[in-house]
Order: sequence, then structure tokens, then C-alpha cells
Amino acid sequence: MGIFSALLGNAGAVSQEDLIKKYGQLLTDNEEVEMGFKLIRDTFIFTNKRLILVDVQGITGSKTEYKSIAYKSITRFSIETAGTFDLDAELKIWVSSELQPSIVKQFTKSVNVYEVQKVLAHHVLG
Repeated sequence: MGIFSALLGNAGAVSQEDLIKKYGQLLTDNEEVEMGFKLIRDTFIFTNKRLILVDVQGITGSKTEYKSIAYKSITRFSIETAGTFDLDAELKIWVSSELQPSIVKQFTKSVNVYEVQKVLAHHVLG
């Protein structure tokens, strides 16, 4: 847990306790939340088994999609850092043999996209 503990102090990171309290019903037996990041209204949750994307939809936010992605099905990913005039960084994730990225998420400067990439690399490459 050293890598995850070191990252939790950063802006945009959500505590394990808060993630378990809010999303614990999504977890399977023997599945543990390792860390998560908040992206405006959406949340990335890294568990020991998969990546869970919580996508809050609509103006009122009353509709939510929970997308579960097994780490073994992620074939590649990329990050694009924020530029001088572009304030957002971008993460792209390809699942299985898709030609276009399955997931594209924008990160504000409150989330260090390098940290998200590091955790994703740990699970996908490890």
C-alpha cells in the first residue's frame, strides 16, 4: 500500500473511507478500495480487482452510471498533460481490441494526471 498511501494527500484524491462509505455496495467479496480520484462530478475508483468509473449524468445528477473495467482488459492508456492555454489534462483508456479509446476523461489541475497514470500502470502492468 506504500504507493497508494503516498498519493492520497493530493488534491482530487478521495479517502478510502469516503469511497467505501459511498460506493461499498459495488464491491465484491474480498475486493478492497485502494484509492480514488474525484473529477468534478465523476469518480475513478481503483480497487485490488478492477477500475470502477462513476459517471454522474444529467443536469440534476440524479442518474449515475457505474462502469467496471477489469485491469486485464485494459490494453493501453495514454495521458495528455495540460498545456499553457489548455487547462485540462486528458486520460484515454483502450479496452480489449478497440481502435478508439473506450474511455476519455478530462482532469482539471486539481488532479495530478501523472498519479492516476501511475496507479493505472501499477495494475495494468503489474
